[in-house]
Amino acid sequence: MATATATQRRRTQAERSASTRGQLLEATIACLHEFGYAGTTTTEIAARAGVSRGAQLHHFPTKAELVIAAVEHVLQRRHDEFVRAIAGLPAGMTRAAAAIDLLWSMVSGPLFHAWLELTVAARTDAELRARVAAVDARFVETVRRTFRDLFPPPPTPNPLHEVAPTFVFALMDGLALQKIVSDDSEQFTRVLDALKTLAGLIMPEPTRPTRRNP
Repeated sequence: MATATATQRRRTQAERSASTRGQLLEATIACLHEFGYAGTTTTEIAARAGVSRGAQLHHFPTKAELVIAAVEHVLQRRHDEFVRAIAGLPAGMTRAAAAIDLLWSMVSGPLFHAWLELTVAARTDAELRARVAAVDARFVETVRRTFRDLFPPPPTPNPLHEVAPTFVFALMDGLALQKIVSDDSEQFTRVLDALKTLAGLIMPEPTRPTRRNP
């Protein structure tokens, strides 16, 4: 017992603060998904996160600050997961098709619903709209940068390649919106397969050098 106690380390204030913030951010996404923006309250978020109202107000004084931070936090986390998943693909797997499958799994769940709630609420709230626009601009730039890293532009400029990220997200957002009211999985699969075909034409896999026999 003494040995176990001696090896336990007290968390620093910074670690406790980061943990509290993380709990609040995760609880916010869950509330947005379950109750929508209008039905989400900071009181409910704090209760679901298991933290005091005082702690919640210390980290995020307003509901708008909390929901914006939560969505941006999860968007960044999903982006990091996406990059790691692409990097870990086995040899021989088509990256463009795998990227589409990964993106679809990310945009058709709770995060999309949270973002949708925030976007709809921003339509009639000028202050919230400015915050949402700023998050969206940062996310779009991150997506474009990642896309250029994964699929470098062809030697000859191709306007289709340049708009590919916007096109893909616009299509997937539309499918995810449709999925809320009609889960026609066969239709979604056909559309995604068509998107993969287009991606293969616009973003061909890099050719690997052939081995020469000594």
